[in-house]
Amino acid sequence: MKVVGLTGGMGMGKSTVASMFQQAGVPVFDADATVRQLQADHGPALGPIAELVPQAVVNGHLDRAVLRRAVAETPGLLRQLEAILHPMVRAARQDFLSRHRRQGARCVLLDIPLLFETGSQRACDHVLLVSAPPRLQAERVARRRGLPKSEARRLMARQMPDARKRRLADTVIETGVALGATQRQVRSLIKALKA
Repeated sequence: MKVVGLTGGMGMGKSTVASMFQQAGVPVFDADATVRQLQADHGPALGPIAELVPQAVVNGHLDRAVLRRAVAETPGLLRQLEAILHPMVRAARQDFLSRHRRQGARCVLLDIPLLFETGSQRACDHVLLVSAPPRLQAERVARRRGLPKSEARRLMARQMPDARKRRLADTVIETGVALGATQRQVRSLIKALKA
C-alpha cells in the first residue's frame, strides 16, 4: 500500500486536493478532523486539556476562545497541548493505515498540515505539497477567517516557509491556477501512484 502525505500552509488548498483524492476513490485520513473529534464534547483529549487549562473545559465542552487566550498568554502551553494531541492523532492515523492495509487499499492519503513539523513524513512513501502564490494564500486565509490581510500574513508567518516545504516534498501541486489545471495535476499523480 502506497502512503501519500499531503501538506501545505493554511489557505493553500489542502482540503480541495484531499477531496479530489477522495473522489478518485483514495481513502483520506484528515488530521484536522481527527483533532476536532478528540476535542469534541466529552472527547478523549478534554481530560488532559482540563488538567492544563481547567477554565477551558466546562461540563465536558471545550471553550476554544479561552484555550486560544491561554496559549497566547502562556509560553510553552502550545507545546504541552501538542504533547497531548499529537500522540492521539498518531494512534488514529495508525488505526486508519492498519484498517486500509487489511482491506487491500493500493494507495491512501494522509492530510496532515504539520507533516514536516511533526516528522510524519517518515510514515509516507511520497510527500505531496499544495502551494499557491503568497498574495493568493493571504487572500484565501483572510476571506476564510474574516481577517484583514495583514493579520492573515502574520498567521502565515508562524508556519514553516513554503519554499522550505517545496525542497522537502516529492511533488508540488500548484493551486494558484484554474481548478481544472489542479484537477489534471492530481489525476495524473493518482494514476502514477496507483501504477
